[in-house]
Amino acid sequence: MTRRPRPRTVTAVVASVALLLAGCTGTEGAQKSSGSDSGMIDFLNYGDFGGGTTPKPNYNPYLDATKLSAADYIYESLMYVETYSCKALPWLATSYEWSDPKTLVYQIRPGVKWNDGKPFTAADVEFTFAMLKKFDVLDTQGVWASLASVEATGADRVTFTFKQPGASVFTQVSGVKIVPQHVWSKVADPTTFVNATAPVGTGPMKLKAFNPRQLVVERNPDYWQADKIKVNEIRFNKADAGGQVEQLKLSRGEYDTNGMFVQDIKKAYVDRDPEHHHYWYAPGGVISVYMNLTKAPFDDVAFRKALTTAFDDQQVIDKAQLGYVTEASQSGLVVPGQKDWLPAGIADEGRIGYDAAAADKALTDAGYTKDGQGRRLGKDGKPISFAFKVPGSYVDWVAAADILIKNLKALGFDVEKETPTPDAHNQDRATGNYDMMFGVHGGGCNMYANFADPLSSARTAPIGKKAASNEIRWQDPRTDELVRTLQVSPDEKAQKEAVAGLVDVMMNQVPMIPIWYGAKWFQYDTTKAEGWPNEQDPYADGANGLVVLTHLVPAGG
Repeated sequence: MTRRPRPRTVTAVVASVALLLAGCTGTEGAQKSSGSDSGMIDFLNYGDFGGGTTPKPNYNPYLDATKLSAADYIYESLMYVETYSCKALPWLATSYEWSDPKTLVYQIRPGVKWNDGKPFTAADVEFTFAMLKKFDVLDTQGVWASLASVEATGADRVTFTFKQPGASVFTQVSGVKIVPQHVWSKVADPTTFVNATAPVGTGPMKLKAFNPRQLVVERNPDYWQADKIKVNEIRFNKADAGGQVEQLKLSRGEYDTNGMFVQDIKKAYVDRDPEHHHYWYAPGGVISVYMNLTKAPFDDVAFRKALTTAFDDQQVIDKAQLGYVTEASQSGLVVPGQKDWLPAGIADEGRIGYDAAAADKALTDAGYTKDGQGRRLGKDGKPISFAFKVPGSYVDWVAAADILIKNLKALGFDVEKETPTPDAHNQDRATGNYDMMFGVHGGGCNMYANFADPLSSARTAPIGKKAASNEIRWQDPRTDELVRTLQVSPDEKAQKEAVAGLVDVMMNQVPMIPIWYGAKWFQYDTTKAEGWPNEQDPYADGANGLVVLTHLVPAGG
């Protein structure tokens, strides 16, 4: 399996002995067995902390490229949209309400303090958003493209006014990290402010120590939900020279949790300590077969629908993806996490199984018959031939493509595999220079983006020109109308009705064919801590660090 950049990627680093000694905190090399009988977990060892190969102290939550992981536990947002079921959890705001499609009001949580003891108020929220407007490079969520104003309307209320109906940017606005006005108002240029000394936030942890090998945060005793935080320290550890070293450290139990790709996770990790070593790879983005909808026969809905049973998804999962992933739903949603968005009556949550005989019959019934040599013919009577493009260096995708090409050939198609470089592959997909290939879409918690990106006609382009995101060239007035509803309506009932309509488009018009979900790598050790999310208790996925921290308890406690 070739690894491509993912949200939780371990980065290699080589540090000199002199550098290690110069930055020693006294916490390195602590043993896995260290625990506590006080109802608390003394410390947990996490994986990499970011910052590249030569990390430096940086806890500015808006400098995504260079900030260190401590920032994710020091700063918080108004709501926390956990990324498994996509529920918006009350956080620094206890609730929100849409007064009208352009006006969103958050109720600010009372009694919250910054970790320097000063009170958190609505004024801090107003200040934060005003700062992002003034220094737009910090607006990493792009919220001011949609916002007209943000105003504290009392000590415990903040009103957001949008230029246009703002439902489609709720997740972005809710996810902005809030910083203290009494600190950041004194910063001349927040775009270069690394916030390296005693960063002030509302979060569950405070900075304790840093050196190029280890980053340590400690429990904030005055945290607004401190009763849920049972971990005294989190120790992030800089990745060593290469994946094999990191996998060895994981297998030896040196990490209480990590998020890395491991070739044979059962043998390399689970079997080393079956009682305590576990993993759960929650489903992420949807990997689909993209067809160039401007070309025959892919422009025929009956042809596309016939192919929904043509692909051996399970073989792709077992052989090309090592059994680490799950079959994707034709709905375009990520199930089972997003099952609440599925309309009633969808069998098996929209998964369509492999049935070559059914595909053969459906193709024949649609007018795509075979000749005496078993070749599948187009409606012009000529054998159908096309190419399947896949980046040659993406070993797992190539293996998956080989399986699908074999399935297609068994149905009588003449399919050639082309293996361009990743850059050429992506360019060809964007400009429509392909017949069939893989594409990735959805997987997030913004339903508007999940469907607008691959399906909105406003995001496509003529063949030869680069499409913004609709690379299959899908154009359908009904789809655009449903996407528009997701963009403008804050009403949950209306949004779910729109998603139901888009699911119907996916199921019955088949603009693309989902095959599998990308994996969110997550390993965890229950020697010291229990309460990690897993398939039986999927309260969040492993990347939702703040939510996970509120669930952890001492093992056996």
